[in-house]
Amino acid sequence: MKLIIFPMAFILMIASTSHAQHEQESVMKPIRQLFEAMQKGDSALLHQTFTKTAALVRVGNDKNGKPFIKQESSISGFLNSVGTPHQEQWNEVIWDEKIEIDGNLAQVWAKYAFYLGKKFNHCGVDAFHLFKGEDGQWRIFHLADTGQKEGCQIPKKIQDQFN
Repeated sequence: MKLIIFPMAFILMIASTSHAQHEQESVMKPIRQLFEAMQKGDSALLHQTFTKTAALVRVGNDKNGKPFIKQESSISGFLNSVGTPHQEQWNEVIWDEKIEIDGNLAQVWAKYAFYLGKKFNHCGVDAFHLFKGEDGQWRIFHLADTGQKEGCQIPKKIQDQFN
């Protein structure tokens, strides 16, 4: 009996791990698409990554050190800014992603660095909340970030991409 139980448990464990990895990849797909759209200046591609009621929020400290939270009125302003031609390519790179999934809700917390062309602009943390709709696709319904120009600990392999 033990000879049957252990192999079956091992097979179930492998299958469960494989499904979890696939679901994490599915959650990351719209996030990677978001950064691709920013890089290409493609608002149509960007639009596909968000729900219709998505919210964008910046959290930080103003120049006097006073904490603030700034919410964009709608996703349309972000879509317009991405879709407007830029002199410099927008490059945002993330690392140390932490992904949590429960049913149709997922969250991703990741450190990021933002470059205008090859020039460093700022860094911080991105906090994404995603919803899995009836079509089985994950979309971002809330994105909050922080941003600073100093004190960034960007991995060397990312820095090397922009040198």
